[in-house]
Amino acid sequence: MKIVDFKIGIISIPLKKTFKTSLRTVENLKNIVVKIITDTGNTGYGEAAPTAVITGDNLGSIKYAIEKYIMPCIIGMDIENIEGIMLNLDKCIVKNSSAKAAVDIAVYDLLGQLYNTPLYKLLGGYRDKITTDVTVNIDTPEKMASDSIDAAKLGYEILKIKVGNDIKTDIERIKAVRRAVGNDIILRIDANQGWNPKEAVNIIRKIEEMDIDIEFVEQPVSCCDMKGLKYVTDNVLIPILADESMFSSKDAAKIIENRAADLLNIKLMKTGGIHNALKICSIAETFGVQCMIGCMIESKLSVTAAVHLAGAKSIITKVDLDGPVLCMEDPVKGGAVFDKSIISIPGTSGLGFESIGNVIWNK
Repeated sequence: MKIVDFKIGIISIPLKKTFKTSLRTVENLKNIVVKIITDTGNTGYGEAAPTAVITGDNLGSIKYAIEKYIMPCIIGMDIENIEGIMLNLDKCIVKNSSAKAAVDIAVYDLLGQLYNTPLYKLLGGYRDKITTDVTVNIDTPEKMASDSIDAAKLGYEILKIKVGNDIKTDIERIKAVRRAVGNDIILRIDANQGWNPKEAVNIIRKIEEMDIDIEFVEQPVSCCDMKGLKYVTDNVLIPILADESMFSSKDAAKIIENRAADLLNIKLMKTGGIHNALKICSIAETFGVQCMIGCMIESKLSVTAAVHLAGAKSIITKVDLDGPVLCMEDPVKGGAVFDKSIISIPGTSGLGFESIGNVIWNK
């Protein structure tokens, strides 16, 4: 099975409600889709989310990187030579992690098809069902409490609370959500780099003093502030999850070596796809550091790849893959099956896609 051609398109899906964090506000999903075509007629699909405030990638840069750098380096290669393909993908252009992720996902989709098995079984085969949290957007304490109640009524038992733009309001947000949903719902806090180290320690200690049960706090400080991240981790009891601070396996090793965080958040748009995410899993497993699998504003296309990775690896113990349920519609036929918080992997080969709607193909 050789790569012979490819197509690039844009997928557009309206969101059910505006997605708001301390970093950005998004009303519609608009991502790049890549379709890799082989000499056997098999096709693999991948997706890239333009998250400029985190990865530095936008729609134009992703499309250009795929067309001019990434795909020309792997055209003609055999899918079974996964190592060679990924070496070429990594070295053809620096950074551009989202563009690389889209191609990586499509290649792994084809790898599963080549061996006629679901991808997660090739990568480890640990489980075929996982449970995700759902995001509660940053807003007034009252609105966030209301949104949390709505999510709990839908059956979500884990909520990811967005904070990070005002310390006093952040405390009120967390208190309001906990009061609204009671103590049986698991709460995760995501500050999206919104605090400085001293602010983070101050607010987390107050949460601890108020005995508000929080599973972990995600990326409390700037992605570039490794010392600050370690300072927070060293001075609070609630576990700290590194997100924007970790893109690569080298970042993971550095965080673990310095004990700068307790947990690691893997996102395919940051790692450049499944290949490098697997390296992070291996490092984390070696040192006993649990991982979460997360996503950007992504459709079921790329999130299905993350689901297969989570299904494959036992070191991924936490799941934040609510991207598709935030969308107004699902134009992707096949792939992972979402039933509120429960995500299942069907027995179809590769990533299991049948067709992709809402895509305008450029090539």
